Amino acid sequence: MYDQKHGLYIAHGSKGALTINGKMANRHGLIAGATGTGKTVTLQVMAESFCQAGVPCFMADMKGDLSGISQVGKMSGFIEKRLPEFGLDTPEFQRCPVRFFDVYGEQGHPMRATVSQMGPQLLSRLLGLNETQDGVLNIVFRVADERGLLILDLKDLRSMLDYVSTHAKEYTTKYGNVSSASVGAIQRALLQLESQGADRFFGEPSFDIFDLMQTEQGKGVMNVLAADKLMMQPKLYSTFLLWLLSELYSSLPEVGDMELPKLVFFFDEAHMLFDGTSKALLDKIEQVIRLIRSKGVGIYFITQSPTDIPENILGQLGNRVQHALRAYTPKDQKAVKTAADTFRSNPAFKTDEAIMNLETGEALVSFLDEKGAPAVVERAKVLFPLSQIGAITEEQRQTIIRQSRIYGKYDNMVDRVSAYEMLMKEQEELPLVPETSELPEKAGTPEREEKKKPGLMGKVLKAVLTALTSTLAAILGTWVSDQVSGKKTKSRTSTRQKVVKNATNAATRTITRELTRDILGNLTK
Repeated sequence: MYDQKHGLYIAHGSKGALTINGKMANRHGLIAGATGTGKTVTLQVMAESFCQAGVPCFMADMKGDLSGISQVGKMSGFIEKRLPEFGLDTPEFQRCPVRFFDVYGEQGHPMRATVSQMGPQLLSRLLGLNETQDGVLNIVFRVADERGLLILDLKDLRSMLDYVSTHAKEYTTKYGNVSSASVGAIQRALLQLESQGADRFFGEPSFDIFDLMQTEQGKGVMNVLAADKLMMQPKLYSTFLLWLLSELYSSLPEVGDMELPKLVFFFDEAHMLFDGTSKALLDKIEQVIRLIRSKGVGIYFITQSPTDIPENILGQLGNRVQHALRAYTPKDQKAVKTAADTFRSNPAFKTDEAIMNLETGEALVSFLDEKGAPAVVERAKVLFPLSQIGAITEEQRQTIIRQSRIYGKYDNMVDRVSAYEMLMKEQEELPLVPETSELPEKAGTPEREEKKKPGLMGKVLKAVLTALTSTLAAILGTWVSDQVSGKKTKSRTSTRQKVVKNATNAATRTITRELTRDILGNLTK
């Protein structure tokens, strides 16, 4: 619940309501706790409070539970029992305006980005490339920029990789080595990425980040990403959310500290953002998180333990809700101690012991005060949602999708002229080359010498032609000689027969010799 005077009501402690100060809401936050301790409900309560304050939110829905925020809540025995704890009478149940999104376009409006928008750094992380392959990918993007070729989808990127590989000598002297092995590795990674459905994410129309920052009837729109299927591809999920953060950072103007944020971004399963991340990319993430608050955007990470978040980033998360942690192993005990050390201690209890004894719905809470300093940690009970807890039906989801203001805006993919089409056109305009043609080989090489040697049939035909030529020449020579000398017919006939016989024998010997030589040569190879 939101109160303009007191802030966003999230939990109730021994001293009353615990609220997030609107001016400090863009200082980021953390919701942590073991599975089943109430993190999702806390996220829903926070999102509802921002919604009532007119602040749009973006959140990933891992199991479909958050879709219930689109429906009016109902009284239950659990809620009725907790009303006195919060000093409330009958609550005013209400829904939030919701838009459903899905990278695959199945459970919500499609969300797409072009390959160029993603950029080589994020794409390299998505493909799992090594340093050498990452360098080649950067060369491909540079060449595309120089030639004015748009890389919008995966087939554009494949075409550019093939083009740069074909012209490797030309670009190697300018940018560095472009090996066919690296290009092949990138192509294989693209094929694997395509099999995961990424071909439906890369393309146009690309998503307009400002569609996440809208209100309806004074309430902030809740943008819910269906992530149950996306979660099966952790790198695609985390890279997609990183792209969203980067787009927000590059698109929004500087506004400083506002009365309320422009947008609140909930990043569930936050550990995926940092798993397998290079030092360079981790530095970029830290920079974006540190600076994006001046753009009026608050980021709240949801994960099991604070140790899932790098220390430099953890130090920037001022608004914290810590649910129970279990300590069955030395590693778990260390995580509990680390979590306890991130709070400003309360003399009324030991923080590390309290973390292990919290009930479902209970949490240790510390929000930033109006001066930006963390408040003393309080043991509190998180407020219950005013919207429905749990998933909605498929019919309800489809109704909300069809009634959305952006319905139809992203539904149909557009394939305009880009790198693939331009390179194909260039190839068609080149002179036709026979398919059997090969690159000329250097004179004197064994391959070239081998090609000069005729085959067996060639040798036979050559021998036959030589023999026939000799025979005809002999006959003609004999006839001319007879005409000149005036010999009789009988002797002319006898002479011709001898000549033909001799020529034929010579031809037979030539053919036999060539065949024998070729056969023996093959046997000895």
